[in-house]
Amino acid sequence: MAKTRNKNIQAKLVFLGDMGAGKTSLVSRFVRGQFSDFQESTIGAAFFTQVLSLNEATIKLDIWDTAGQERYHSLAPMYYRGAAAAVVVYDLTSSESFERAKKWVQELQRQGNPNLIKFLVANKVDLEEKRKVGNEEGELYAKENGLNFLETSAKTAHNVNELFYEIAKKLAKAAPSRHTGMKLHSRPQETGRRFFCCS
Repeated sequence: MAKTRNKNIQAKLVFLGDMGAGKTSLVSRFVRGQFSDFQESTIGAAFFTQVLSLNEATIKLDIWDTAGQERYHSLAPMYYRGAAAAVVVYDLTSSESFERAKKWVQELQRQGNPNLIKFLVANKVDLEEKRKVGNEEGELYAKENGLNFLETSAKTAHNVNELFYEIAKKLAKAAPSRHTGMKLHSRPQETGRRFFCCS
């Protein structure tokens, strides 16, 4: 039985969403295994890398965590252009955060890569008693717009690893497998005059 070689995939992943939605906290929880109750606002964007090993591929994620403040909005296309996957995050304790997440989704649909793997993430599930956006509401919006949906908590790490592994699996599935070696084609016998070398 021939052993199949693992695919090596490098992919750009961008995090988008409102300020305070928890984008940096989610990335930090995944990459560093850390959470801080007092996360400073991201200025412009922050960059992280992480390698994930799956059965079918090794994925190196280049993660761009964009700033949520309105004044940095115009920089966002620079980060999501050329991205293989995008995660739009909203704070489930804020209806305004959910509405702004919808605007990000619309922008990605208009200007993003048509094959972009898109996730809608409702963060802060640990604050259930303060919830303003129901699970069904987020799930329905995601379904209607062709998005994958997850509820997470950067604080408790709920569904954080699952989010990144789901993205990695979808990237591995979407990546064409590269065949190594030569491909030989049989050609029908040519008729007519033939040339021989070195007779």
